[in-house]
Amino acid sequence: MNHWLIRLGAVLALALSLGGCGYNDFQRLDEQTKSAWSEVVNQYQRRADLIDNLVSTVKGETDFEQSTLTRVIEARAKATSIQVTPETLNNPEQFKQFQAAQGELSGALSRLMVTVERYPDLKANKAFSDLRVALEGTENRIAVARGRYIESVQEYNVLTRSFPSNLTAMVFGYKPKENFTVTNEAAISTAPKVNFGPTPAASR
Repeated sequence: MNHWLIRLGAVLALALSLGGCGYNDFQRLDEQTKSAWSEVVNQYQRRADLIDNLVSTVKGETDFEQSTLTRVIEARAKATSIQVTPETLNNPEQFKQFQAAQGELSGALSRLMVTVERYPDLKANKAFSDLRVALEGTENRIAVARGRYIESVQEYNVLTRSFPSNLTAMVFGYKPKENFTVTNEAAISTAPKVNFGPTPAASR
């Protein structure tokens, strides 16, 4: 009986010490970052699917600039070829590759939308118009998902570097996670207004 009480006391002491040193917070924030990351990946995949349909629609325009369309196709293929999992968060090189590929696809897509302005028939195509609206919404969702992920990782990384939770991180092998590069971190919580419509003419 005494041995049982001693063991119970040891277990309770261990539980209290782990809770006080941030162990439970690590579990919570680790799951939180994984959830936020999954949403980022889901939104990027949604964009890739929309782009696939967009490319098919643009191909119907007889004289459309093939070089611009090819860049989008190649950038999409590259972005979707990178396999991402929760473990990607702990792989700096793979994370940067993923981020770079998505950035390249964003650039190619933007150039495509600018080029479309020179094709009135394509702009008037309802299927294309619907896809463009869907893409605008998806770009906003991506921005929101990225912002939430950035905030989750910041909270997790602060925990890994703060005392005494940094000692827990050392013992259990919790390391800082990779984060997106943000030019203006003050704006991460606000989704930008994405507009693929015609650029207003400059005032004379």
